[in-house]
Amino acid sequence: MSTASVVTSPSLVEPRSAQAPDPTVTDPALVRRAVKAAALGNAMEWFDFGVYSYIAVTLGKVFFPSGNPTAQLLSTFGAFAAAFLVRPLGGLVFGPLGDRVGRQKVLALTMIMMAAGTFAIGLIPSYATIGVGAPVLLLAARLVQGFSTGGEYAGASTFIAEYAPDKRRGFLGSWLEFGTLAGYIGGAGLVTLMTALLSADDLTSWGWRIPFLIAGPMGIIGLYLRMRLEETPAFAAEVDKAEKDRPKVPLREMVTGQWRALLLCVGLVLVFNVTDYMLLSYMPSYLTSELHYDETHGLLVVLGVMAVMMVAQPFVGALTDRVGRRPVIATGCAGFLLLSVPALLLIRDGSLVAVALGMGALGLLLVCFTAAMPAALPALFPTRVRYGSLSIGFNVSVSLFGGTTPLVVTALIGATGNMMMPAYYMMAAAVIGGFAVWRMAESAGRPLPGSAPSVAAPER
Repeated sequence: MSTASVVTSPSLVEPRSAQAPDPTVTDPALVRRAVKAAALGNAMEWFDFGVYSYIAVTLGKVFFPSGNPTAQLLSTFGAFAAAFLVRPLGGLVFGPLGDRVGRQKVLALTMIMMAAGTFAIGLIPSYATIGVGAPVLLLAARLVQGFSTGGEYAGASTFIAEYAPDKRRGFLGSWLEFGTLAGYIGGAGLVTLMTALLSADDLTSWGWRIPFLIAGPMGIIGLYLRMRLEETPAFAAEVDKAEKDRPKVPLREMVTGQWRALLLCVGLVLVFNVTDYMLLSYMPSYLTSELHYDETHGLLVVLGVMAVMMVAQPFVGALTDRVGRRPVIATGCAGFLLLSVPALLLIRDGSLVAVALGMGALGLLLVCFTAAMPAALPALFPTRVRYGSLSIGFNVSVSLFGGTTPLVVTALIGATGNMMMPAYYMMAAAVIGGFAVWRMAESAGRPLPGSAPSVAAPER
């Protein structure tokens, strides 16, 4: 009997509820708005990161007792590092909340808190004005920033991933890290411009406040964009499964029920963030403190590398949609394993061309992670626990490994006297990341776990 002549009996037809769900058709204009709103929050977070890093010496003079510049700088970075300590707490609060009440509501809340924390720093009186209250208020503002950041990246990547059509999730997700790079360049570039235009006295007395006060209008714009968005289709479908509001998901289910995916998440985030913080945060100080490189030239090289990375982001993101996330992330891991030592040797050469080549090579390898991870990480978890589990795994890994990278590498160089420690540290991270890539499933072009297939509606 030919296949065409087969008639399926109604009794043998799979029940409608057991069949594959109908695809979700997404509005391209709405998807673009979702990407812009999510990326702006990341840009604001890293705008603050760039400002704080490059104006740290001035902040030390403003907020801490005079007399010991080293102690002032250490105190300033201590307040900066404190934000990393509360990131996992923010993830524990905002992640489960995002799975309970919705992604859009929580992302609006984190935007308000980030903008308020950054804006508040610009209003704090100096140590000369209110004494010890100044550093206390600075620390409080940094803790608010860190706490809100704990729910930002996981929520933003989840938001984009759940809005994006399956075949374009890599390309659209790559714009999240485009926002990261744009924010960092904007913050660091503004500080560089102000340092060039203002006298040291003007910068210390009032100029340093300007970058932080800019966070106010940026936050209002970001909040406006996020409040205009609807909830993601995947979360809306989850809510529809229940008769009323979604039941609370136990924290235990987010951790013990997802422990394999959490371990993969920690491994992937480890290689992503160790290399990220090594290149964008540690290398500028490595060039100046360890290699005695000119500070201005070092900063310009880093900003140039980041500009190149911005250009490459969407192209590599689109590549992950065609060839898969795993090959692209694996290429990054292999590249850091094989090229970290040659790249650092070029950087240590000291000439501008050699430094630019070494930093550029590391930057292009880093794009393999920045372009792929926003799509790969949310695909590790089902819709029911995606925001919460990703927040926990991401922030634990960032706090333990990413944020500590400059401190650990500096300590290793001090203990061993080996100037190649940054390369060895990146190589070790690449091995761990490579193992995680080996164990992860390919997600490109496929529906997110627990979600219906997603396709784009034709452009109007």
